[in-house]
Amino acid sequence: MKDFPGTPGTFTALTLRVLQFSFAAGSIVCMTTTPGFFEYTALCYLIASMGLQVIWSFGIALFDAKALITKKILHNLVLVSLFAIGDWVTGMLSLAAASASAGLLILYFRDLGKCQSDCLKYWMSITLAFMSWVMIEISSLIMFWLLAAG
Repeated sequence: MKDFPGTPGTFTALTLRVLQFSFAAGSIVCMTTTPGFFEYTALCYLIASMGLQVIWSFGIALFDAKALITKKILHNLVLVSLFAIGDWVTGMLSLAAASASAGLLILYFRDLGKCQSDCLKYWMSITLAFMSWVMIEISSLIMFWLLAAG
């Protein structure tokens, strides 16, 4: 397998994982500080999806940090395949949750005019979820590229 930025065990990979973790955790914090988010299924799904993303990104960040400390590049085909599949699954869940939540907010709060004081926190949470998804997809593309490069 070739060595390029974003390969597991590099500083770029660690940075992407930390950004995924940070954006997902920020999304959870923004959403859970609003009192009524649990009334909407899409917003609860966003919290669940971001919770999974936090766990996944933190775990992979630990792998990357250990590899950086021991100066190893993780080019194991099985491990890279696992990373690619995990990134793909969490990426699709995150995109679906963020899109559903954004659709709910546009319909319910903007179109129907039922926006309360917490709308800004909802939008911030969804924005952070989309930013987390972008980082996930960058990691996912790097993993697929690494698998294709052999």
